[in-house]
This record gives sequence, structure tokens and C-alpha cells, in this order.
Amino acid sequence: MNGKRKKLMITILIVMVGALGGIGFYYWYDNNYFVSTDDARVTGDLIKVSPQISGKLLEFNLEEGDKVSQDQIMGRQEMTNLPDTNVDQSIIRAPISGIVIKKIGNVGEIEAAGQSIAMIVDPQKLYITANIEETKLGKVKQGQNVEITIDQIEGKTFTGKVKYVGKASNSTFSLLPTSTSGTFTKVVQRVPVKIEFDKVNSELLPGTNAIVKIHVK
Repeated sequence: MNGKRKKLMITILIVMVGALGGIGFYYWYDNNYFVSTDDARVTGDLIKVSPQISGKLLEFNLEEGDKVSQDQIMGRQEMTNLPDTNVDQSIIRAPISGIVIKKIGNVGEIEAAGQSIAMIVDPQKLYITANIEETKLGKVKQGQNVEITIDQIEGKTFTGKVKYVGKASNSTFSLLPTSTSGTFTKVVQRVPVKIEFDKVNSELLPGTNAIVKIHVK
């Protein structure tokens, strides 16, 4: 009986050591060959639609979700004190082809020149912004392959490549003033990394959460 118990204990010990070894190898392999983060989001270049002149908005027929083509007429302003030869200045056109994701201006409002009345994004040029910890940033290089999962679309893995590694941490652009008190708490800084999709899915929405796994070796 004691012999059987001894063999059982040895077997359990071997299994435990093997399991711990497997877990340790997994974490070693993952930390050495990949840089991962869930602090990442789908984004794109948000382009604002602005009038060329100041005046009352007479027409603005598009709604959020509508598709527009570059130079398409989106709206028209009142031509106060403008000669007929400058009629084009009162016409509001789409600066790019894309989708209206935010409508700000409304008919009847007085809009100033350069004021945003809508925001457009090109769904074919969406990308990932991943915030990587400064301690891991040295491993990340332009051109590295990336595995991407999007919370919005379950069960699908996208691929991409590192396009650009930021040259400053996110805190550099913070609007909050730096504390001048005598206390100091060191916080690991994060640097934005731009990741381009190998193939963009038109279903993706800007601002949705993502998880990225960068192949660093």
C-alpha cells in the first residue's frame, strides 16, 4: 500500500512540475516573442466639414451614417453681402469620400467660417491605435506583423502591420497641468503605436475596443 501511495505521490508531483513548467514556458515564450495589449482601439482620420464663409445655414440635408463622395455638395449658406460671382463660397462640399459619423450643424444656425458642422471618416482607411507600455516599446519596430481581435466582431482575427511608433507618450499631450507638489508617484507611460490592417472590414466602427498581439521575433 505504501509503495502504491508513494508512486501516486511521485506521479502527482511530476504532473504538477510539468504543468508549472508548461505555464512558465508559455509566459516566457509570450513575453519574448510578442508584445500584447488590450489598450487599443479602432480609429481613423476624422475630417471636419466646414463652411468657407460665415452665415446662416440654409441647406444641410445629410444625416449621420450617410455616405458622401469627395466634393459632393453637402449644404448651402446664405450669401449675405457676397456677389453672385462668389456663389461657390456659399456651397459646402465634402472634403473626402467617406461616411458622416457626426452631424453638428443644423439648418437655420449661423455658422462661422472654419467651424465644424460635421465629421467624416473614410471606412477604407481605418487603423488601430495601440498604447504600448514604455518598458516594452524597445521591442516594437515598424513592419512587424500583428494579430488583432475586435470586441465588436467576435470569433474573428484580423492581421496587420506596425506602421508607426509614436515619438512621445500620451501624457505629453495631456491637457492636465503637471503637479508641482512635493509628492511624486511614478506611473508607467504608454506610447501610441499605429497599426494598419492588411485588409479592412467595412463593418468596423471607429472607437471600438481591440486587442493586439505584435510579433516582435
